[in-house]
Amino acid sequence: MLYDLVEKNRSYRRFYEDEKIPGEALLKLIELARLTPSSVNFQPLRYMIITDDERRAKVFATLGWAGLLKDWDGPVPGERPAAYILILLDKSIVKNMMKDVGIVAQTMMLGAAEQGFGGCMLGNIDRPALAASLGIDDEKYSIELCLALGKPKEKVVITEVGADGSTAYYREADGTHCVPKRKTEDLIIN
Repeated sequence: MLYDLVEKNRSYRRFYEDEKIPGEALLKLIELARLTPSSVNFQPLRYMIITDDERRAKVFATLGWAGLLKDWDGPVPGERPAAYILILLDKSIVKNMMKDVGIVAQTMMLGAAEQGFGGCMLGNIDRPALAASLGIDDEKYSIELCLALGKPKEKVVITEVGADGSTAYYREADGTHCVPKRKTEDLIIN
């Protein structure tokens, strides 16, 4: 079951924007985050759920999408995320907690996949602009990651890394998003 969820949990970048995510589904993702392990059990992460049109537009304006797709500026209106969850670090507790951010983000994305949603973890963020536009106190909180969420509108497939060794993702002519992955045996060091 976990294997199926991990396989289903791709980085989706185009969504059915008009298909909203119920508030209880988003709260369930925060609950999953709450239950994940935390280094030294500090639990310094906080979450901001963004679902209204005005604030979603503010978040979208600060994000960089799919850096390897040079001719694509991100999803067009109608294909943008229905919701965002910002992962914030409470700097009054600790200054750096990247391990926690990764564990929480992956757990939340798996939870989204389990509920029939998809998303993308975005770190390419104009953090000062986002903090200013949403009124986030950047003295107290740092914006660590943005989870873009919605009902996926694109097909994402896993392919094998080719003879050239490139792991760069790409789009085929029909819009299918292809993500090359190395073979399992190539990952193991004996």
